[in-house]
Amino acid sequence: MRILLVEDDPELAGVVTSGLERAGHETHHAANGEEARAMLSDAFDAVVLDRMLPDISGLDLLREWRAAGHRVPVLLLTALDGIDDRVEGLNAGADDHVGKPFAMDELLARLNALARRGRDMAAATRLEGGGLVLDLVNRDLRYKGRPVPLQPRELRLLEELLRYSGEAVTRAMLLEKVWGFHFEPQTSLVETHVSRLRSKLADSGVVATIEAVRNVGYRLVLPDDA
Repeated sequence: MRILLVEDDPELAGVVTSGLERAGHETHHAANGEEARAMLSDAFDAVVLDRMLPDISGLDLLREWRAAGHRVPVLLLTALDGIDDRVEGLNAGADDHVGKPFAMDELLARLNALARRGRDMAAATRLEGGGLVLDLVNRDLRYKGRPVPLQPRELRLLEELLRYSGEAVTRAMLLEKVWGFHFEPQTSLVETHVSRLRSKLADSGVVATIEAVRNVGYRLVLPDDA
């Protein structure tokens, strides 16, 4: 992806730029809002935007971009990670956010998710892969034509993993999308449901692996992804 990083901390900007480039992304850096205004174009696949810039609020800059019609996905970096702060960022036009300090693996996973989301996935009525077909309208899952019985929450969990099959989905993303949590509860909720989902898929003969990605989350690996 071609990414614009807007970050005024030179040390953090260097770390993030190195991490993005090691992952194969073309990265351009703006150190403040004025530089970002001059550099932004729809040729970027994503923008990583610091919320607190020296010359302008990152949220005000984001509102300007959206008002000008730019639809480039924006991932907000913020030290303000309360629920109200997250909601404010989303209402300003952010597509996702990462709280500081953050792990580079999570930042990369969220950028990959934004890229996939941008492929007009919302218009899809079903997801397919490795013999699995999930009908998003009727909430029906089949494997090679045979029904696979899952509880609604297990089905939502599989939906998120299937949307990004072959890529890591963070624990925080699953908590947000499947359970509606905007914080990290100190429970094994995700782990328990992943374990049940693995068992039910295996019982139905589904050839798939749900891998734990250390310090990140989980990845669904299907035969076609191997």
